[in-house]
Amino acid sequence: METRPHPFADLSPARVVAAVESLGFWLPGEPFTLNSYENRVFLVHDDERRRWVVKFYRPERWTDAQIREEHAFLAELAEAEVAVSAPWRDAAGESLHRAEGFRFTLFPHLPGQAPELENPTHLFALGELIGAVHAVGERGSFAHRRSLDLDGMVLEARDKVLASRWLDRRQRPAYRRLCDALHARLAAHGEELGQMIRVQGDCHIGNVLGRDEHFALVDFDDCLMAPAIQDLWMLFTAQDEGERQMQLSEVLEGYEQHRDFERRELALVEPLRTLRLLRHSAWLVDRWEDPAFPLAFPWLADAGYWDGHLRLLEQQRQVLEAAPRWLA
Repeated sequence: METRPHPFADLSPARVVAAVESLGFWLPGEPFTLNSYENRVFLVHDDERRRWVVKFYRPERWTDAQIREEHAFLAELAEAEVAVSAPWRDAAGESLHRAEGFRFTLFPHLPGQAPELENPTHLFALGELIGAVHAVGERGSFAHRRSLDLDGMVLEARDKVLASRWLDRRQRPAYRRLCDALHARLAAHGEELGQMIRVQGDCHIGNVLGRDEHFALVDFDDCLMAPAIQDLWMLFTAQDEGERQMQLSEVLEGYEQHRDFERRELALVEPLRTLRLLRHSAWLVDRWEDPAFPLAFPWLADAGYWDGHLRLLEQQRQVLEAAPRWLA
């Protein structure tokens, strides 16, 4: 059987430059590849010394309507003076562009470093930033983006892993049993999601950039309808009870500068952590035909990785059976 090259294989530096210059820019230098696997992202600078992040969307992942909703949300946030990077638009107001079969977007480059989650000042600032995003997010709804679904998303992730070749005869039934147990737990929490608003969706510290107590939120590629906790739970990393309460206090105090936070959503922290564990492995197996993935994640083919994944899922099963740790 003939193997077709991955679509991104044709995305050479020359084509990146040609795509950007087709919009009326002139790039005196080569594009610099940024760390991204789902899409292909490059840093470029133009002849006016402006720096741009160019995102080439993975073919067939999002529809044009879904991408335009991402862009419209970013524009709405920028208009409200929330610290985000809204996409550049041409004279016709278009932010989603095409070149040689690829769809791409330009974003103004935002410099900075990731925050420190043990720093109370940073935690307050992060809560305030996300609260500002959500104050805008609750004003409307997505029509084309998906909504958080603790039931369906678990089954979707489980089926992708079980359909792959990576689990051995010992691991496969253990994985299925754990997924069934976790699915039952998460599906029950799905009835408690509460208010769904527009959120960034993948709010880890790699998507927050800034200095001191001033941060901006980037990469809304996974924005969706979800409860507010979806953008907060990854900030809660502490294991020690004292530090846990400090993180909660600082983040929520900052958040409530802009909107109230429903405390009962804290019961979703561990279910959402479990969902991310399941979906991450499913994402890796689903993207394995992309040449970037075997290079970046070679350990996926090692049985030891899957043994470790099973141990993590078992730990999460036990955590879900215990009393919620993050309820304030």
